[in-house]
Amino acid sequence: MAVDQIGANPFGILTFIVAPAILTNASSVMSLGTSNRFARAIDRARELAGMLEGQDLNDEKFAPMFRRMQMTERRSQLLVKALTAFYTSVGSFAAASLVSLMGAVFFIVHHETLHEITQMIAFCAGVVGVGGLVAGSTLLVLETRLTLRILRDETQRLSRPQAKSS
Repeated sequence: MAVDQIGANPFGILTFIVAPAILTNASSVMSLGTSNRFARAIDRARELAGMLEGQDLNDEKFAPMFRRMQMTERRSQLLVKALTAFYTSVGSFAAASLVSLMGAVFFIVHHETLHEITQMIAFCAGVVGVGGLVAGSTLLVLETRLTLRILRDETQRLSRPQAKSS
């Protein structure tokens, strides 16, 4: 049985503890980067809100700026969802590490049933953690594409007056 092979090698159990710890670090790094992106999106939203404050939003002159504000809000929502996914991953991997450690103790004291239960819980926590990393990364791709669309729109908007005056 695979469990016996893992248990026969002390490094096998250590692998179940170290892998979630490494993935916890990856999730933390992703969270940090996403938090920075979120802060920049919020700063941009505040800047746009300041420019739009007191303006007639039905005025055609402010419509592009209001659209950028809406896109920045959507961008912020994607980043919050990505952060939630990464934070879920951090918690899941931490739980997987702790439960794996408990499983190692149960293996050492020959509590086979508790050992198997903890292995299953640790595996499920790891799956949730990996799912969070994948979901968060996917959301970051969507947010990046949205940011590029905002940049493209901004570039086109700024290039129009120059083309007319030439």
